[in-house]
Amino acid sequence: MSTTPGTLYIVPTPIGNLGDITLRAIETLKNVDVIAAEDTRHSGVLLQHLGVQTRMWSVHEHNEREKADGLIEQLQSGKSIALISDAGTPLISDPGYPLVNACRAAGVRVVPLPGACAAIAALSAAGLPTDRFLFAGFLPAKQQARVTALKQHQNETATLVFYEAPRRILDTLEAIVEVFGPDRRVVIARELTKQFETFLNGSVSDVLTQVTADTNQQRGEMVLIVAGAPRQSQGIPAEALQLLALLTAELPPKKAAKIVASHYNLRANELYHHTLS
Repeated sequence: MSTTPGTLYIVPTPIGNLGDITLRAIETLKNVDVIAAEDTRHSGVLLQHLGVQTRMWSVHEHNEREKADGLIEQLQSGKSIALISDAGTPLISDPGYPLVNACRAAGVRVVPLPGACAAIAALSAAGLPTDRFLFAGFLPAKQQARVTALKQHQNETATLVFYEAPRRILDTLEAIVEVFGPDRRVVIARELTKQFETFLNGSVSDVLTQVTADTNQQRGEMVLIVAGAPRQSQGIPAEALQLLALLTAELPPKKAAKIVASHYNLRANELYHHTLS
């Protein structure tokens, strides 16, 4: 008799405030056969708080490729597994990719649960354009490699989202000044959902000054968001831009862009992006 394969659940956990765990996540963690955790000691505190007694296996960046085959075998035998990281959504700058990739290759069902993610939480409150963004994870630790990585994004018009360690934040801000110039707008979202949650917002030179002057801003978990490069308006007639400027003063940007696009036979999406630059 054939066995129905189990399911791998991708379960986000709180990034700070324990109230951010979802009811579905709690139910899933209680009902699966095994929880694959990045750090069983760290996750054990959360699971104890939630009253979850499901056994845990340690699956982290140093052993996940080795563990993947064993987990796949368990799933194919009908077991269900929940994958969690220390905080936030697994795979988003956290372990899990080899396992999920192996599950897809083996035909094992993978079910994602929505939940906490520092990058999305920060982006939603930063006040920078969110119609297009590029999540780039952590920048390299060494300064020259960091500068090289930033140069690869020098002409990117989408909003850039990075994670950064507090011990490197000053060096990273200095690198952004070097590569993007002192006037590029940045937002630092620090200690999201925790007691000392703060947002610093302004030109990179101004934010660098604030962080340098206040050592408290050099502590905790950080999301660094950088405005994209200004969008070029080549190909858009000057009179169309003038009309667009007049209309956006009175109308929502998308509606203004649609009117101008219709009048000048242009692409509304390009005009809308221009209003955000």
